[in-house]
Amino acid sequence: EFCSSLAGIMLLEVFLVLGTAIIIIIFFPSKKKEETLPFKEGWWGKGRKPDTEEDTTVRPFKVETTEEELSDLFRRLDQARFTEPLENSCFHYGTNSVYLRKVVSYWKNQFNWKKQVEVLNKYPQFKTKIQGIDIHFVHVKPPRLPEGQSAKPLLMVHGWPGSFYEFYKIIPLLTDPASHGLGDKHVFEVICPSIPGYGFSEAPHKKDFNSVSAASVFYELMLRLGFNEFYAQGGDCGWLICTNLAQIAPNHVKGLHLNLALVMNVGFTHLLSVLLGRYLPGLFGFQDEDVKRMFPFLEKGLYKILLESGYAHIQATKPDTVGCGLNDSPVGLAAYILEKFSTWTDLEFRSLEDGGIERKFNLDDLLTNIMIYWVSGCMVSSMRFYKENLQKGIGTQKHEKLTVQVPTGIASFPNEIMHTPQAWAQKKYTNIVSFHFMPRGGHFAALEEPELLAEDIMQFVEKVEKEQLWRKK
Repeated sequence: EFCSSLAGIMLLEVFLVLGTAIIIIIFFPSKKKEETLPFKEGWWGKGRKPDTEEDTTVRPFKVETTEEELSDLFRRLDQARFTEPLENSCFHYGTNSVYLRKVVSYWKNQFNWKKQVEVLNKYPQFKTKIQGIDIHFVHVKPPRLPEGQSAKPLLMVHGWPGSFYEFYKIIPLLTDPASHGLGDKHVFEVICPSIPGYGFSEAPHKKDFNSVSAASVFYELMLRLGFNEFYAQGGDCGWLICTNLAQIAPNHVKGLHLNLALVMNVGFTHLLSVLLGRYLPGLFGFQDEDVKRMFPFLEKGLYKILLESGYAHIQATKPDTVGCGLNDSPVGLAAYILEKFSTWTDLEFRSLEDGGIERKFNLDDLLTNIMIYWVSGCMVSSMRFYKENLQKGIGTQKHEKLTVQVPTGIASFPNEIMHTPQAWAQKKYTNIVSFHFMPRGGHFAALEEPELLAEDIMQFVEKVEKEQLWRKK
């Protein structure tokens, strides 16, 4: 009796929801806006903007640290205070301090920062002043080019808590693909900037530096380097910056490749698909893999986000408070960053005492990324980027309401925190020419699975070039 009543109620709910949906679709058709996003002309330097013209010189840059900085770091590591973790808590409460002690011991006794500085400096780096602040970037040209071929400029944008170093393993695959078994049809010239306030890019001195500001700065950077047409690639907040860039300059961005594509403007059909997509996947354009990754939605969507987004709430509201502690303690900084490299690589790693961190990464790479945050003292300014992007509320910004017409390729990695089905992404990115469910990998794709990501970028660019998709307006 109870089961049949429940089934009847569920059926009634389904019909009510479907009926409402049909009425909305018929009487309130959604209008796709095709306008571009205005370029954001800002001044982010200290004090008032000077009357003089900005110095547009591009200057070589090398990573350097002093003995004083290193001895200060080791003193702090020696004086670290650890708290015992709860028994069997693994990484469910955050970074497990039993494992953290091992990392700190490795950091003090085996990690060779000077050697890693040489690794960082093996690619040419530069700085140039844009909108009042120094922008740092890595710029790697191909060592060789097939006759009659030119390199394709590719802007690659990192996220938080990553850095330009995330791309060091993928750069050779893109700039010298033939030597890595990827053919020589498409050879890239790679530009990896540090987001202002991250790594060696100067932090904005004024409020309101958001993703549109960063996109405008990087657009100016690409034009300054002589690239009138280029590709853009990003994950994490690099996804948002590159998306904004494609909205600002659709005639200059030949193609947009993303390994994260969140849809911020959630409509009625999204909500409907969350309710019914598991039972009627075809109706909402869901594939079997979408259903596998998304449902049950309470567990794989809502609960997961609630469990894993506490950091974002802090950073979107009071970044400076927590940031003070992280900027003062290298061990605190490592704990905060390593937790993300564990959980965002694979949620199952929460059930391991070492967070599974060294299953996919080596400590030298992870500590190099942490050291970039430490020596530049950029943790607070990197966290502020969340506040600048989220303080006005989700769905209130112009860029969230605009679609993206630029040819788009999406590499959907299975262990990404949030899965976006193509059916959802299509509402925002109206020209998806490539959407692939990747066989393995998580959030930090370029560092974790450089070959997979490089191959996906290659096949996407091949499609765009072959059919001259960016020319077709």
